[in-house]
Amino acid sequence: MSFKFSEVFQPKLFELFKKGNYNKQTFTADLIAGIIVGIIALPLAIAFGIASGVSPQQGLITAVVAGFLVSFFGGSHFLIGGPTGAFIVIVYGIVAQYGISGLIVATVLAGIILVLMGAFKLGSIIKFIPYPIVVGFTSGIAVVIFSTQVKDFLGLTIENLPSEFIPQWSAYFAHLTTFKLHEFLLSLGCLLVIIFWPKVTNKVPGSLIAIILGTAASILLTKFGVAEFATIGSKFPELANGIEVPKPVVPHITWDTVQNMFQPAFTIALLCAIESLLAAMVADGVTGKRHNSNTELIGQGIANIITPFFGGIPATGALARTMANINNGGKSPVAGLVHAVVLLLIFLFLMPYAVYIPLGCLAAILVMVAYNMSEWRTFKYLLKGNKTDVSVLLITFFLTVIIDLTVAIEVGLVLAIILFVKRISETSSIKVLEGDTVAGTENDEKAMLADTEHLDVDPAVEIYEIDGPFFFGLASKLDEIDRDLRKQGIKVRIIRMRKVPFMDSTGLNNLRSLWKRSQKENVQIILSGVNDNVLAYLNKVGFAQELGKEYIFPHIIPAVAKANELSEKR
Repeated sequence: MSFKFSEVFQPKLFELFKKGNYNKQTFTADLIAGIIVGIIALPLAIAFGIASGVSPQQGLITAVVAGFLVSFFGGSHFLIGGPTGAFIVIVYGIVAQYGISGLIVATVLAGIILVLMGAFKLGSIIKFIPYPIVVGFTSGIAVVIFSTQVKDFLGLTIENLPSEFIPQWSAYFAHLTTFKLHEFLLSLGCLLVIIFWPKVTNKVPGSLIAIILGTAASILLTKFGVAEFATIGSKFPELANGIEVPKPVVPHITWDTVQNMFQPAFTIALLCAIESLLAAMVADGVTGKRHNSNTELIGQGIANIITPFFGGIPATGALARTMANINNGGKSPVAGLVHAVVLLLIFLFLMPYAVYIPLGCLAAILVMVAYNMSEWRTFKYLLKGNKTDVSVLLITFFLTVIIDLTVAIEVGLVLAIILFVKRISETSSIKVLEGDTVAGTENDEKAMLADTEHLDVDPAVEIYEIDGPFFFGLASKLDEIDRDLRKQGIKVRIIRMRKVPFMDSTGLNNLRSLWKRSQKENVQIILSGVNDNVLAYLNKVGFAQELGKEYIFPHIIPAVAKANELSEKR
């Protein structure tokens, strides 16, 4: 089978100009939307950078480089890329343990994984991750983000804040005596501005207004000697000397570093895939457009491979910025390119003024981000569901908060798979039917025998009926039933498979084992109601030839007739 990369990589930007549908009116709409989204992204990029344990300019660099690349190579008309709250927890942990070089390696590896996922057409599979897992770790991340902002929101003095949840709160309680009322009041004021500003207008983001007002208040109060506030400049004094445009840097990479970073890289890739594709799906639902999920994964991968070398952190599609793009009239990926250019101009000419922004103001922005991410209403709703979904939800949530996001995703996925298999196994069955009371027909038997009629089955013929997928979760039941209900004098066994949509290798192995055991007992196996998919599989692996195609029937009537004939002969 030939593989063409062009089949899975079809950026929407390229399609736009290839079809020649772009005009002046569309560009004007994209220009306006891009400028607005760039302004919206500014405070978030700075806040996410600091919260992730890196500098504010690294957050802004990520929004510029990754934002441009995601729109240039992505598979969505509207998706806006950049740093998001989902990565704060894992990036903070990587930087604390392995430093910036470890983060670069992890992000590049994540980008490679994303490109491979897109190339192998795994974009649609990502959408099938159970919803309780998504809500569990999203809500967990929200709690962790909130936890990391308590220090700056309350103005606590803590030299080295632990990255783990429980030690963090232990540190908070141990340093409550360092609480600063003026820092708290400034943070609370900024939070209230963010909450209530949409009642004034939605054209300008409340977070930007909060930064302007909070910074102005901080400067005035400090100037008149009323109070001093912790600012970006006090945390990153090197910014006062000006901003240098970053040059590509290649870190020293060892095989040990790659091995250590592979697990967090997988988490970054999975988070990026989930968040970007969910955002693209929401955008499609609002606009009626369709994104290309595999192209989107490749575009996200390219962005995450290139961005770290300019000092950036992991990036993905951001739902809030994407919706802002749509609501402000964005029509194509060009709006995302404009948003990146706007941020670049801010980075080059206005970034030195960022040193005056209070950390409490950024904490207020991130507290609001955490609240919006928490999905507490959905969380509360899912708690009313069945025990399986509730257990997956709670385990994923608490592992995310208390242990680690990587562990939470891995355990959540494994648990969801195990519980899904258990649920399918419980709804599937294998039973032995009484010979003279086998009701009539499959759906495709064309009413050759009415459902209320009965088949005359020889007493030496035993009928097994498999109801549901014959896979590893059900296959062992066939051996158990055969051992428990084996009767003397049986000459033919019919395996009725009319309700078997598919069979895996474990099911086949158990079926072959029953056939071999029956051969030793001089008992013939006959298959009934085998659909085309299952029959094709039996032919492919050679079992149909081993059993004999003359013993495989599309429905029960000829199968019973053949069984009765063989029983009389034997």
